Formats: sequence, structure tokens, C-alpha cells
Amino acid sequence: MTARSDAEIRNWQQSLWFIACAAVLLVQILTEYIMGRVPICTCGYVKLFEPVVNSSGNSQHVADWYTPSHIIHGFLFFGLTHLIMRGKPLSMRLSIAMLIESGWEILENSPIIINRYRAATISLDYVGDSIMNSAMDAVFMVVGFLFASHAPVLVTVAVAIFFELLTGWLIRDNLTLNVIMLLWPVEAIKTWQGGL
Repeated sequence: MTARSDAEIRNWQQSLWFIACAAVLLVQILTEYIMGRVPICTCGYVKLFEPVVNSSGNSQHVADWYTPSHIIHGFLFFGLTHLIMRGKPLSMRLSIAMLIESGWEILENSPIIINRYRAATISLDYVGDSIMNSAMDAVFMVVGFLFASHAPVLVTVAVAIFFELLTGWLIRDNLTLNVIMLLWPVEAIKTWQGGL
């Protein structure tokens, strides 16, 4: 084989992994539709950003204050796949990250997790994401993954810390608190978060 044909094969393989990534997102969207999730906010319109956390529009539009958490998912998935899939194509690693993120999005919008959020967190009125918001959460994970693949590690870590501190300060919630409250609810955190 010539060097050119080797490059063409690699490009073709990369393209297949990116197609697989898009296919996973499509399966996520179709699964959520079958689950009965609403396509867009029941308000009937789409906003680029929903700034109010305790509103019926939260988790229903393109982005909200939980979007930084999904970008951080991308950072974490890049780091994880870098460690366990070293030497594998970036597109393959991104497809694995998309599979994990889409799996979480489907689980997050299932009754078991929706009810868990309602019971363990201050999200008493949480009804799950719209399909559009859930799909955009996965897209923002991709943005984080690709950012981490090009940025120095210290920059990625600094951005993650900034996002966590910013959302912790503005909405009294972030990825770290979300995980804690979902897995091991702490009443003191719940009380503090409810003081918004």
C-alpha cells in the first residue's frame, strides 16, 4: 500500500467513528421520544439560554446553568479515554464518550432518576429534560471533549474549576454538588441550596 492509501484508510475510519457518534446521538433522541419526552419546551418556543434555575424553562431550552457540567463531562471523558485508550483515534474515543453521555441522558430522563432528583435535591419540580435540551447536553459534552483534546491540561482544569465555582456561586449547584446529592444526599447542602 502507498502512504496515500494508508492516509485515506485512516480518514475513512475516522469518518466512520464520527458517523457512529452521530448515530448514538440519533438513538438517544429516538429513545427519549419513545420514552415520551417532549421535543421542546412545552412553552412552545426555544431560547438559546434559560437563566432561571427554578423555572419551568430550566432543562428545556438549548442551554442553561447546567450546560457547564456537560462541558466538564467532555473534559472528564477525554481524560478517561486518554488514559485507557491511549493511541486510539480521537474519533473512536469521542464515540465512546458519546455512548456514555447518551446513556446517562437516557437514564437521567427516566422516572427512577427524575424521582431521585425530586427526593434528594432541591429540584422538587424537575420533570426531566426536553429532547432538544438533552441532545444539546450531549453536544456540549462533545464541545468539552474537543476543547480538552486541544487545550493544555492546566487550562482544561482551570476552566473546569472556574465553571464549578461560577455555577456554585450563581445557582448553588454544579457538577460536584449534583453528584454528591444524587448519590449521597447531604441535608446541609440541600438546606444551603434551598436558600436561593
